[in-house]
Amino acid sequence: MPDTNQAAGRPALPPGPIAGAAAWTGADMLGRSGEWMHVLDAGALAELEAAIAAHRAGGRAMGEITAESFRLPTLGRRLAAILQDLMQGKGFAVLRGLPVERWGTEDSAIAYLGIGAHFGSFRSQNAKGHLLGHVKDLGLDIGDPKVRYYQTTRELEYHTDSCDIVGLLCLKTAKSGGASRIVSSTTLYNEMLRRRPDLVEQLFHAFPTDRRGEIPPGMLPWFEVPVFSWHEGYLTAIYSGQYIRSAQANFPQEAFPACRRLTAAEHEALDMLDALSNDPALNLQIEFRPGDMQFLHNHQIFHSRTDFENWPEPERHRHLLRLWLAPRDARPLPSAFAQRYGSLTPGDRGGIVVKDTVLTFTLDPI
Repeated sequence: MPDTNQAAGRPALPPGPIAGAAAWTGADMLGRSGEWMHVLDAGALAELEAAIAAHRAGGRAMGEITAESFRLPTLGRRLAAILQDLMQGKGFAVLRGLPVERWGTEDSAIAYLGIGAHFGSFRSQNAKGHLLGHVKDLGLDIGDPKVRYYQTTRELEYHTDSCDIVGLLCLKTAKSGGASRIVSSTTLYNEMLRRRPDLVEQLFHAFPTDRRGEIPPGMLPWFEVPVFSWHEGYLTAIYSGQYIRSAQANFPQEAFPACRRLTAAEHEALDMLDALSNDPALNLQIEFRPGDMQFLHNHQIFHSRTDFENWPEPERHRHLLRLWLAPRDARPLPSAFAQRYGSLTPGDRGGIVVKDTVLTFTLDPI
């Protein structure tokens, strides 16, 4: 039987509030860190060291790391359970205790890629084709329409990345600031439904979102995808308020000649979504330590970062490694995601690929 909203020409909406493990609050999660903080014990580290040694002995490139080649007999079973919780449960996890200072950047990156490979395939994170990303202040100006916020010290507003799962490995922390903040998009939907059901429906409209100059062949400088979609029994989110607003600000410049103008109600809905995201009763702030790995399911988690101040010495600057991952058993996505994800096939979707992109792994943040 067709959805009555769709039959009336309106987007499909959930039948009501959404319950379950995905509908958590930060206040609740603070007291349940044992459910999402996974400390790597001596046995896990020994397995990782053995897998790193095998990788090096085999002479393989970083791009050849797979779950099959990077064998983790016991930790691998633990990672499978964490992946299940990422995709069908809370949607986030932190693995703590990778000895990045002792192992150094290269071995730490190999271990991180090996763990990531147990979650999904690697996806390109920018027009340069970086499969191993670097979140580091490069001294760039966010006023440049091709610069992205993760390349600066600026606060990141709540957003999702263009992949199923995003991972971060902390190599070095800032002098101050730079905390990770996450919030459940399911909880945000429930709160908006309870307080302003008229506004939550606006978020099921397609919003033009700035590609920041990373334009695939045949595509426009923006993509249009609803913030919330109700598809095959899943509430799925994709959001970048900063880039929705930059698409609006660029109009009517030549680069955005036909970008749709948002209505007053849509602006109000976005403002409310941002305000709820920043509610400390709803979000969860996580202070990274060197060796922490955070994994998030983008379809149900928004993430942000506070402003930070770097150390004066360049070699001590805040530095995180990032992975975009596509699990084989990921949820189905609505057709609108194809504008951003390309293929919608689980295990082979998401990422940024433009003309002349060459997929690569690099330990150089530039």
